[in-house]
Amino acid sequence: MVAQHIANGMYGMILVEPAEGLPKVDREFYVMQGELYTEEAIGTKGEAVESIDKLVNERPEYFLFNGAVGALSKENALKAKTGETIRLFFGVGGPNFTSSFHVIGEIFDKVYPMGSATSRTVNDVQTVTVPPGGAVITDLKLEVPGTYVLVDHALSRVNKGLAGFLEVTGPANPAVFKDNLGTTIGDASK
Repeated sequence: MVAQHIANGMYGMILVEPAEGLPKVDREFYVMQGELYTEEAIGTKGEAVESIDKLVNERPEYFLFNGAVGALSKENALKAKTGETIRLFFGVGGPNFTSSFHVIGEIFDKVYPMGSATSRTVNDVQTVTVPPGGAVITDLKLEVPGTYVLVDHALSRVNKGLAGFLEVTGPANPAVFKDNLGTTIGDASK
């Protein structure tokens, strides 16, 4: 059955750029979200047996980025530097669940809805809805060092394996946290 092929990783994205290309960015990353349906409970060690019953009843044991729990963590975390603009090509293989894609601690400066490289962009978006079989392109400028977490804002999915990390290195930028009066945002003493 087609859903079985998709649940086993038969998905991807194809970028069709306009003739003049997309605006240049410093780094580009490809991230796909998918689901895995197993007979065994989440975290069980050893071989996992596919569960057709869970698949057709839409009860995944795992939610994944790039095909595996932890695929975007530790040595495989996405890496960038402050001052850089990055582009995330994000898609949902599914086969069943829509994603509310979000990067904790960041705002997407520019979003190409539905993965269209030729449509009008939307600016300053924090969460993007992407259906199974759909995609989006997002650009964001990294202003502060730290570890940013890529999630589906259906946050219970983090407990089922769906978290990725964007490690940003570079100098601190405290000006980002000041309002136009010079007050540090979040500073209760002022």
